[in-house]
Amino acid sequence: MGTNGGTVADEHGGTVKLTPSRRVYGLGAVLLVALTICSRKLSSPGESSFIIPLAVAGIAYLLAIREFFSTPSFPQRVIVVGLVLAALWHLPFLLMPPGSDDDIHRYVWDGRVQRLGYNPYIVVPSDPALAMLHTPETRTLNNPDVPSPYPAGAQLFFRAVTAIHESIFALKVAFVVCDLAIVLVLLDVLHSSRQAAHWVLAYAWNPLLAAGAGSGHIDIVGVLLLLVSVAALVRRWRAVAALAFGLAVAVKLLPIVLLPLYWRRVRIRDAALAAAVVALLYVPFLNHGRVPIGSLGTYVERFRFNDPVFATLERVAAPQLVVGLAVLVGFVTAIWLRSKAQAWSSDAFAWPMAASLLCAPVVYPWYLLWLLPFVRSGSTLPIIVWTVSIIPTYYVWHLRTLGRPWLVPGWVMMLEYGSVAVAAAIIALRRITRPAALQCSADQVE
Repeated sequence: MGTNGGTVADEHGGTVKLTPSRRVYGLGAVLLVALTICSRKLSSPGESSFIIPLAVAGIAYLLAIREFFSTPSFPQRVIVVGLVLAALWHLPFLLMPPGSDDDIHRYVWDGRVQRLGYNPYIVVPSDPALAMLHTPETRTLNNPDVPSPYPAGAQLFFRAVTAIHESIFALKVAFVVCDLAIVLVLLDVLHSSRQAAHWVLAYAWNPLLAAGAGSGHIDIVGVLLLLVSVAALVRRWRAVAALAFGLAVAVKLLPIVLLPLYWRRVRIRDAALAAAVVALLYVPFLNHGRVPIGSLGTYVERFRFNDPVFATLERVAAPQLVVGLAVLVGFVTAIWLRSKAQAWSSDAFAWPMAASLLCAPVVYPWYLLWLLPFVRSGSTLPIIVWTVSIIPTYYVWHLRTLGRPWLVPGWVMMLEYGSVAVAAAIIALRRITRPAALQCSADQVE
């Protein structure tokens, strides 16, 4: 077969035009093959047989994003086929077992001990006195020397799912259900805000989503709640927006930096209702009247991964202060975006969390799942690139099997953050040169 100017020769000597729809179909096929191969090594994410197909899927994803930007709209059948393809490559990730010490083992433990009458913020999994509480699925949980760090909303989710069926698979199914719900809510948001429906594929096709769903991470529950809050804001359901936002924060603390975006978009009584509900979530876990934080303090003190900004600042300041600065950066970004545009914007929800993560002590690949529903404009291109350039950090899992330290190599960080910096520089350069080009055209007309 030969190509010429975007056409492909067929068997009769004619040509078949490579339309945007056909290119998207082709990229979807590449994603399906690459991610299916990748899923077979889900329990060994550091191996080349996992990272290489995941990276191939990432490149195909970026090419698909290019098509989404260059084409105003796609036929509905493209969106339907795209979502079907996403379901197909999610299936093997669902069926494959996660790594022996992935976070999902901790989720099963937290749900189990709650139902047995213990407080997950107090009990330590490695305590010999609690050995009889373990099951084969919880004995290999990571960091067994510390209690749980997850907020109350996440804890109650673990308890609810394990009450139905106490297993890793049950939690993975619950996360897939949340993923499906995100797609449906995102379609509603796109329709309500009069945006092209094909942008749902910018979420559904991201390779991190498939990998994250396979390992099982609570982040997807928080993403769903945050998106429900955004959908409610679009429809001016202010009480629902405030409540869903509060629950999202109760699952994981990251979206707290978005609080300024709700200023004057929800009423004081709505915010009070949300705060009251979140406070009630913590009542079952109170320890002598104190609000529990579990191992959150230990997390700030000890846990580090993929943190170039945090590592630099930590040399001159205490880790607690640097974490506070990371939160402040997110808040300031949200305040600036809120003052810049009164109308609702998806960018405004992506950038504060991205800015905060950039300064965080830990930046695992699945943390970027929080950003995926909100990346559908040119200004978020650096974030889109980040969701792909972060893939090489999985190499650290391989280094750990060789007895190496839990550190991201410098060349991996350079590739990851260098790619983001290049994307940001290109966008900035285009914004600088475009007004100059427009002014030159106007001078010529005069």
